[in-house]
Amino acid sequence: MMTGWQTKTLAEVLEKTETVNPLQSPDTEFDYIDVSSVSNTTFEVEQTQRLKGKDAPSRARKLVKTNDVIFATIRPTLRRIAIVPPHLNQQVCSTGYFVLRPKAVLNHRYMYYWLFAEEFMGQMVALQKGASYPAVTDKEVRDQLIPFPPLPEQQRIVTILDEAFDGIATAKAHAEKNLQNARAIFESHLQSVFTQRGDGWVEKSLEELGTITSSKRIFKSEYVESGIPFYRTKEIKELANSREITTELFISEARYNEIKKRFGVPKEGDILLTAIGTIGEIWVVDGEDDFYFKDGNVLWLKEFVSVNPQFLRYVLLSFVDSLNKMSHGSAYSALPIQRLNVHRIFLPPQLEQEKIITTLDALYETTQRLEAIYDQKLTALDELKKSLLHRAFNGEL
Repeated sequence: MMTGWQTKTLAEVLEKTETVNPLQSPDTEFDYIDVSSVSNTTFEVEQTQRLKGKDAPSRARKLVKTNDVIFATIRPTLRRIAIVPPHLNQQVCSTGYFVLRPKAVLNHRYMYYWLFAEEFMGQMVALQKGASYPAVTDKEVRDQLIPFPPLPEQQRIVTILDEAFDGIATAKAHAEKNLQNARAIFESHLQSVFTQRGDGWVEKSLEELGTITSSKRIFKSEYVESGIPFYRTKEIKELANSREITTELFISEARYNEIKKRFGVPKEGDILLTAIGTIGEIWVVDGEDDFYFKDGNVLWLKEFVSVNPQFLRYVLLSFVDSLNKMSHGSAYSALPIQRLNVHRIFLPPQLEQEKIITTLDALYETTQRLEAIYDQKLTALDELKKSLLHRAFNGEL
């Protein structure tokens, strides 16, 4: 510990905060800060609800003041942390937040940054309990230790972190914008391929070209510790993006052979498409390794004729991109077989399909390479933030 630094529990350095019952003033209006009000990217209170006391939810019970620090204690909002701005002074937040109001020995922004440090957040993650909504208790938060120097040194640390984090935020915004641009270029070219058609293209529905189905149901009781890999959305996504697969579930070889004999299994050139929750992760089956997959979540396109499977993959990518745009940027929750069956595509001759595949493959590889570079930059910036916080609270800045 550096000279002049102290270590105390949060309980020792926090003022007592107040609880309220808005129902006692049914016609009084207030701004309500719910657990979703704090952005998990800007870490600011970006959206509140204007309510009357009579309309207040039961969890609207904590009074907050300017410069209070609020920390969401319930997963998945655990890392949502914000400083209460002046315009929300004397307003109400959810009981899903722990409210920290530091005593005079602590700078509120120093405390704010401390909550992001792995020394604190790691403890919070480890202490979460509960099946449906894991959370930490107010007492567990109060029991955490916080190291701090005299106020002038706290202010110096805060000034350094403010400047550094502003710079990191700007760098992340640029990297994310470049990442979006790279994806947009590929998506734009993809759409143009299927809208600027040439001679010899024919229009067909997908059900005219092949069969779209799913797997036979596998029950949890049929899982075994080792055997034939069983893929869900997670594994299909990894395969679709050429990532190392981390197989976690298996079925027995006997069950697999029974399904293979009676109903068939995916083979090389077939396509698997995620269709619930995460829509549009597409894998063209390659190789001859045995596997099976989860029914409902993944659709199986097989026995397609007159269409190269890699060309069909790009057709499907274009279709999913259009779906997402129609839904204003949010993915559909489900893509039923019937909707895919009646989707009509324009199909060029085989030779032109191969030329299109070559062009799109090259552009796709370039896009993937750029995405990898920008993802690495974003990861490096996150690691820099962690390093700065660690050094700050160990007296190394």
